[in-house]
Amino acid sequence: GQVLELLRGLQRGSEDRKRSLGRLRWALQNEETQQHFVGLDGSIRTLTGLFTSSLGELQLEAARCLHELSHSSVPAVAEACLPVTSYLLTYLSGHSLELTELCLYTLGNLVVESEAVRKQLLPQGIIPVLASCIQSPHEAVLEGVGYVLSQLLQAKEAPTDIIPLVLDSLLPQHMLPLVCSGLKAAMGAAVEFAWCLHYIICRHEDNVVLLELGAVPALTSLLLDLASQIPQGAPEGLELLVCPVLRCLSNLLAQTGCQGQDGRLLVALFLILQCFLQEQPFLVQECLWLLNNLTADDPFFCSALLSLDLLPALLQLLTCSQMATVLALTVLCNVAEKGVLQCRRLLQQPLLPQLLPLLTLPHPEAVGQCLELLHLLFLHCPEAAADFTRQGGHQALEQHQSTPELQERAQALLDMVRQPPGA
Repeated sequence: GQVLELLRGLQRGSEDRKRSLGRLRWALQNEETQQHFVGLDGSIRTLTGLFTSSLGELQLEAARCLHELSHSSVPAVAEACLPVTSYLLTYLSGHSLELTELCLYTLGNLVVESEAVRKQLLPQGIIPVLASCIQSPHEAVLEGVGYVLSQLLQAKEAPTDIIPLVLDSLLPQHMLPLVCSGLKAAMGAAVEFAWCLHYIICRHEDNVVLLELGAVPALTSLLLDLASQIPQGAPEGLELLVCPVLRCLSNLLAQTGCQGQDGRLLVALFLILQCFLQEQPFLVQECLWLLNNLTADDPFFCSALLSLDLLPALLQLLTCSQMATVLALTVLCNVAEKGVLQCRRLLQQPLLPQLLPLLTLPHPEAVGQCLELLHLLFLHCPEAAADFTRQGGHQALEQHQSTPELQERAQALLDMVRQPPGA
């Protein structure tokens, strides 16, 4: 009843409308009240009227009410706000910073909940409007643009309907520098846009636009910058930016296989790894994914890993977590595949004693990857097979003769181990 009264008061234009709007905004923080409000006759029409009013204070208060409504997780509430979307877009180019920010977050929230809203916003020109907002000098506006864009790019129809429009717009050429200046300028906006880049790269097959803008060298040099901050003490929130940047680079390299041959990138990765090993273990696997993509088909990075003496640091990760074990073993396989010389370098590390305990893990994927590595080592350095037997490797392999997904590989290795050297 109270909400109906407030609405009637607003419709009659009686008493203090600003105070009524303030009370309405407070009431709209409740999920049930939101649904009740949008069901009332003329409720959104009245709110829209006040939102488009020439009285700045009323307009702001109405914008705050709409922002509360946009928080609803009920699609019907978002859809009730459809008549307002064109005005929300219009006011993004207004003079009031607070209004611009409110409109951005309201749009971002509505976009999450409703495909109908997204479908309406695209022809209304949301992408060009965001491309103009991203040129704002205000950090709060940039962060808001990043929020709206990241919500749009996660929509299920993004790959077909949204990403192509974004790539055709001016957004990418502004996003990349904003991400790369994150340390010096707006960290919040840099993080939002780094995730935007990630959603584009991982949901779009053909990232020519980003590659032509120099995304690989730009993100590489950003990682070098981020890593160089670590010895002096990592800035607050650094891991929030590192995570999407690692993913962007990993996926771009996986798609293109082109990378600058810069050994410093490996050093940077290991600095980041050491920094976040304890506090943010999830970043360990992000770093290892990138390391895997760098070493997969690239003799340069495999050699650099050895010549920069980064192997001991990589071997430490073998017991870090299940996922880290599998990925670290995959990187070691990438190195071992390159031939005799690389395998000898690996074996100098005393690698075999570190592999033996991994064969007793209860994780078939980790054990499988370990068997793969042993196979490459024995193939290129048959003397390693004899060493392995002396260290009790035979028994470790025999345990897996009865594991369906591992038995063939275990048996093949047992056959290699039983062969006399030089046979």
